[in-house]
Amino acid sequence: MSTIDSVLKETRLFPPSDDFRRRALVPSLDAYHALCEQADDHYLSFWGDLAREQISWKKPFSRVLDDSNAPFFKWFDDGLLNVSYNCLDRHLAQHGNKLAIIFEADDGAVTRVTYAELHRRVCQFANGLKAQGIKRGDRVVVYMPMSIEAVVAMQACARIGAIHSVVFGGFSAKSVQERIQDAGAVAVITANEGLRGGKSVPLKAVIDEALGLGGCESIQRVVVFQRTNGGASDWQEGRDIWWHKLTEGQPEQCEPEWMNAEDPLFILYTSGSTGKPKGIQHSTAGYLLGAINSFRMVFDYKPNDVFWCTADVGWITGHSYVCYGPLGNAATQVIFEGVPTYPDAHRFWQMIEKHKVTIFYTAPTAIRSLIKLGADFPNQHDLSSLRLLGTVGEPINPEAWIWYHEVVGKGRCPIVDTWWQTETGSVMIAPLPGAVATKPGSCTLPLPGVIADIVDESGAPVEPGKGGMLVIKKPFPSLVRTIWGDPERFKKTYFPEEFNGKYYLAGDSANRDEHGYFWIMGRIDDVLNVSGHRLGTMEIESALVANPLVAEAAVVGKPHEIKGEAVVAFVVLKGQRPTGEDAKKIADQLKSWVAHEIGKIAQPDDIRFGDNLPKTRSGKIMRRLLRAIARGEEITQDTSTLENPAILTQLQEGIR
Repeated sequence: MSTIDSVLKETRLFPPSDDFRRRALVPSLDAYHALCEQADDHYLSFWGDLAREQISWKKPFSRVLDDSNAPFFKWFDDGLLNVSYNCLDRHLAQHGNKLAIIFEADDGAVTRVTYAELHRRVCQFANGLKAQGIKRGDRVVVYMPMSIEAVVAMQACARIGAIHSVVFGGFSAKSVQERIQDAGAVAVITANEGLRGGKSVPLKAVIDEALGLGGCESIQRVVVFQRTNGGASDWQEGRDIWWHKLTEGQPEQCEPEWMNAEDPLFILYTSGSTGKPKGIQHSTAGYLLGAINSFRMVFDYKPNDVFWCTADVGWITGHSYVCYGPLGNAATQVIFEGVPTYPDAHRFWQMIEKHKVTIFYTAPTAIRSLIKLGADFPNQHDLSSLRLLGTVGEPINPEAWIWYHEVVGKGRCPIVDTWWQTETGSVMIAPLPGAVATKPGSCTLPLPGVIADIVDESGAPVEPGKGGMLVIKKPFPSLVRTIWGDPERFKKTYFPEEFNGKYYLAGDSANRDEHGYFWIMGRIDDVLNVSGHRLGTMEIESALVANPLVAEAAVVGKPHEIKGEAVVAFVVLKGQRPTGEDAKKIADQLKSWVAHEIGKIAQPDDIRFGDNLPKTRSGKIMRRLLRAIARGEEITQDTSTLENPAILTQLQEGIR
């Protein structure tokens, strides 16, 4: 394999301020390197010590790692613990009256819940589940809006040893049915409806439709939280039960089920290249350690912080940095039901001001959509409570990074650009904000204990400046344990024979610069091969977004009889969508811009303009749909998760 060409050159460097450094958990680059050396030299004791320090054990473990059946690694496998106990009970003596969750509903109503109150709610709900016959090892699908109840449902499952599988509340009935079938779930926890952007979202109706598709005979109970006054017409007595009826009269204490460290905590389904969702199975202790430790280190957590992660619990970010990481550290966090632009684009900034948020963690897609609306909105609010910003979900292009830094952070808040995956369970590569100078667009350096590298197809490291495949060379506690029900697919996907089954293959392409910083270039299957040059899509997207006219861009490839692949760009401008001659003129300008910024090899052959890009309700750009549009193929895949399905027709119009 030829290495992937890296064409993005970013030299701006942003060191942490002296004031931030002085207060930081890891206050210098020397301190960071010392931790990395400690992890490299004493790998097992490094992780073992962290597990003893950060987790409360019912029965301590005696063995850190069992790698005798690699890649099915076992961590702390003779220890006993409970995740809900670690997130709630152990904090009650010291932090029972501390705010655990500040929940802001779509309509602006605010509910505050302390650790003692959250513990009571979780125990009552857990007792209610047990009364319905749900027990240790049972699988429970959670299909909920963003809410305190979503966290209660997950924590209650963990408390009684049931394995939860959260399905994002925007997925279609067929998607829900597939996940219920694959997991063999015995129950569903849902709401009658959700509220989002001023509109009601049917949830119970989707569950009814999913169960009506057949093959879900394993389901015995559907627990329904009453969020609104409608949306629960198709009620089946004996199967469906209201949340408030389930918890009525239940005791406020529930003894935790003491789990083996390697017992499954949850299954989370993620897209697979074959079209069949992969059930990513995470363990109890290893996953919890990853969530707790990374939360502390990456966000430089302080006891008086107010943390806000905008992710939905239907994704791994909502698992690790809403449900488990913050609560495992006794943190106060904000949970938000709605969208950043309802009732207007002031919403995020009003909430930061109102709740005195100190750490704000969101997706580059959200940042870019807010950039399009202008700096006037954040500039009208007091954002002085912020001390740290973060990004998650995809690489952030440098110009969006700069806007985030200057307009939202006022030039004083470090930005932690985090790289990790559903499969890794917790952040793998990110700047420790008191130690590492940041570069716009780079996730910088691996966390201590994460042994990352960039290799070619033979597994040999590539030279700095050249791109290759991102791998992690040693097992780590929060790593996916298997694909639910399909261990062979797990091995083939993540520990391929080309690397002798030794390295975890992330599926992302990356390169490393002269400082050793990692730059994510996109998925391996998003690498374009243009005239023999392998180009990462993210770099071309970054060049386009650096143009002052452009708010957002997504790049895909389509077959080309001469070049192998042609570059197709889908572009959203900061102003109106151009048509006719204006569109042709701006497209030509942008092609020349990319040629100047990167080189003619990366110049798009085709540029299409849209009012937006096709995104899921969580803000993720659906590049597979864009590839189909670029190639003129009929769109056959499920589009029910799209926030804006009408945009597909717009983008399918003639190429400019």
